[in-house]
Amino acid sequence: MTTLRRIRLPMTPEEARSLHAGDVVLLDGEIVISAGLPTHQRLLDAAREGRDPPMNITGGALLHLGSYSRDTADGGLEVLYMNPTTSTRFNALMPELIRHYRLTAVGGKGGLDAGCAQAMRDVGCVYFSVLGGGAPLHTAAIRAVKEVACHDLVAHYRLVRLGVEGMGPVTVGIDAHGNSVFASLQDNARASLPGIMEQLAGERAAAPKPGA
Repeated sequence: MTTLRRIRLPMTPEEARSLHAGDVVLLDGEIVISAGLPTHQRLLDAAREGRDPPMNITGGALLHLGSYSRDTADGGLEVLYMNPTTSTRFNALMPELIRHYRLTAVGGKGGLDAGCAQAMRDVGCVYFSVLGGGAPLHTAAIRAVKEVACHDLVAHYRLVRLGVEGMGPVTVGIDAHGNSVFASLQDNARASLPGIMEQLAGERAAAPKPGA
């Protein structure tokens, strides 16, 4: 039986290492969200050039979540809903971002590749798999918009720091020990494929021909 854990973000690397692939958790605390490749590139450029990033994310949680938001009259931002985007779009950027900013949590949907998993193992970081299409559930967990950066970009590309309570449940898709739910599923699928193809071939051979 799966035990539901409650985690406060940001975590320490030691807390991240206490989680294991397949664990189901609720998230409290602070997350930084963005669905934008240009935004991630800005973070990476700042790291490479020794500049301050648009928002301080060191040791924090950077999640691939897009948002439908609107600017408010007082210069703030109202997040109307948020939903995960596909993390594999960021595979090329994430290893360096994870290592430089010592991220302890990343996430989105679809997982990350082996290079990202190795970076996560190096620093003590986990990948949270967030339910796709669960916008009402995720949005209900938002308690505050704490900081916004990259105002020149469309809302779902901006960096937004949110205070959340009870966000989830989310699944630890990749843990800080190199274990990946996504890799296990792929291995199982590859192992099952020959049997499935053999069964289909047998069913086709046994099917009556037209006009028979």
